[in-house]
Amino acid sequence: MTAIVDRHDAVAVVTIDRQEALNALNVETLTELRDRLRELADDDSARVVVLTGAGDRAFVAGADIKYMSGLGAEEAKEWGALGHEAARLLEEMPKPTIAAINGFALGGGCELALGCDLRYASSKARLGQPEIDLGIVPGWGGTQRLARVCGLGIAKELILTGRPVEAEEALRVGLVNAVADPVLEHALEVAQKLAAKSPVALRVAKRLLNLSPGALEREADEFGDLFASEDAREGLTAFAEKRPPRFVGR
Repeated sequence: MTAIVDRHDAVAVVTIDRQEALNALNVETLTELRDRLRELADDDSARVVVLTGAGDRAFVAGADIKYMSGLGAEEAKEWGALGHEAARLLEEMPKPTIAAINGFALGGGCELALGCDLRYASSKARLGQPEIDLGIVPGWGGTQRLARVCGLGIAKELILTGRPVEAEEALRVGLVNAVADPVLEHALEVAQKLAAKSPVALRVAKRLLNLSPGALEREADEFGDLFASEDAREGLTAFAEKRPPRFVGR
């Protein structure tokens, strides 16, 4: 097993464990990660998913370059599709996803982190899209998500130059939400807070935030529809009664 799932109450922590390769992703590990994310996307008992890397040196150092060097065009497309699905699952599953970046997050590792809703980095983290130095480009959504997260100017600089950024610069340009040590502990604290909120409202909020800018009419419709949910009634009633809400996910 190189994609390990541990439960912390309603929080699922997915750890990529190929420490001998700085948690770089080969076909077996990426397929296993994709499969675990599929399962968690459909698991209502997991209200928040945290993604991290084993050890203290790397989140995911990237894709396995030795493997990639032997790919032809069609094989590379299949490899790209597998990475795209993993990143898409992190971005679109109906629950918050958090990247706890505990070291190198380069290439495909940075792209997986970009697929998450929130990104927290240790002070030793190093992030970037160095594909240009290999004569290729990001292939798992990096060109689009990095621009959305950091702005087009920053995305162009990092992708066209291939230079990595340290944790503090990543925070300054908006690539991560915070720098914290130990980063997994911080991510779990946030995850537990999110897990206590209404799964229904979180699902709708995430879906709306992922829409393209200007989807105001859709937001208004979804906002109104939430008032038919048990969670909305409970949240509003609990506030009026000055007590913590007890959300049930309906």
